[in-house]
Amino acid sequence: MPRIISANLNGIRSAHKKGFFNWLATVDADFICVQELKAQEADMTEDFLRPHGYHGHFHYAEKKGYSGTGVYSRLAPDNKRIGFGCQEFDAEGRYTRCDFGNLTVISVYCPSGSSSPERQLAKFRFMEVFLPHLQELKAEGREVVICGDWNIAHKELDLKNWKSNQKNSGFLPEERAWMTRLFDELGLVDVHRVVAPEAADYTWWSNRGQSWAKNVGWRIDYHVATPGIAAKAHAVSVYKDERFSDHAPLIIDYHL
Repeated sequence: MPRIISANLNGIRSAHKKGFFNWLATVDADFICVQELKAQEADMTEDFLRPHGYHGHFHYAEKKGYSGTGVYSRLAPDNKRIGFGCQEFDAEGRYTRCDFGNLTVISVYCPSGSSSPERQLAKFRFMEVFLPHLQELKAEGREVVICGDWNIAHKELDLKNWKSNQKNSGFLPEERAWMTRLFDELGLVDVHRVVAPEAADYTWWSNRGQSWAKNVGWRIDYHVATPGIAAKAHAVSVYKDERFSDHAPLIIDYHL
């Protein structure tokens, strides 16, 4: 019964200091997809590369202290792919893929557009090139779980203050429609919503105000999967007992 975790660390060194790897030793996960490493290869200590005997594979951003993704696994993967073939976004370290038999586990960190209009345009470019990649991925015929920070809240249930955020990055109509295409046209599945269709489970909270204390959050971290493995998901939780980042780990258990 594989347990797969997605966790945006907002800096692997920061998350380590806050106890993320100590927690990881207790949760019995088979795969852990991490995003926003904010580290280069030279920054990665043995504790980060192989914590508690896990195998780690990573995609580092060229820019220091920025982005980055990784996949930890109990077993070594049969194959791995670093980047998805788009130079602009591969330079930002946004995609790590590992294959295990007929199962593919991917860690993805989709761009945020909230910092500037230029970054929102970059986000739209990412969406444009990533959709065909997802089509190709699905056409491989493998079972796939794509975990990560997608930086989009899909529906009104997925953020506390949806009415006031309709013109803000992360809840723009174009972004939400793009996610709908993933599910309705490509046939991929929002696994969280299979297990907990009505739960107001948030995974990210702004550092402004008292968003965490008041649970004024967004659900922007997902497991997006092919239908076969999505149908085998049976338990979902968002871990909030400790705070390692401005995101919380999303944990989903599957029967295989």
